[in-house]
Amino acid sequence: MKTKFIKKVFPYTGAELRPHFAYENHGILGSSIVSWVGPCDIPFDHMVDLEDVLAQSPIRGGMMLHFIAEVFNQSLFSAVALQRLLASIVKDEIECRWRMSKKKGALRRDGDDVFWGDRKITISIASISAVSTQIHFAVNVNNKNTPVKTAALEDDFEINVNEFAQSILEAFRREFVSIDMATQKVKPLR
Repeated sequence: MKTKFIKKVFPYTGAELRPHFAYENHGILGSSIVSWVGPCDIPFDHMVDLEDVLAQSPIRGGMMLHFIAEVFNQSLFSAVALQRLLASIVKDEIECRWRMSKKKGALRRDGDDVFWGDRKITISIASISAVSTQIHFAVNVNNKNTPVKTAALEDDFEINVNEFAQSILEAFRREFVSIDMATQKVKPLR
């Protein structure tokens, strides 16, 4: 599992959720997770979540921390499981940093999203192509230009986005490597 934090700020439009995004744009071949900061505005023709398309629910944010993970030779089920693992990692990291600042409030993970009360902190989707599975996961950096009530890393939790991104990349990499190793040390049942 390769990781990279991309320092360039650019938007997420949904077109970035595709096979080989990291390879074509950043020279990272193989299973990977990359991250960057940028606005988000996904037109309906780029939305992968049919629930949002059918409900005509806009997905956008003024500034978000984006993650795209790509894993080869896996099922959509395993991609959704990794997506939920990523949500748990994000929730844990926010809680850890928030506790250190002596603030209070309960976060919760509901499926692949993280909430603070009724305020949504993340967006996420997992998908599959002929060659790989892909996950887009994004965390609000600020609460600007969102169609729903949100909470954000900078506005509400006072979390340094670059440090947070690096921690999430490393935690996801460690978990992925650990899961992969766990599949290799098992003696088959007879």
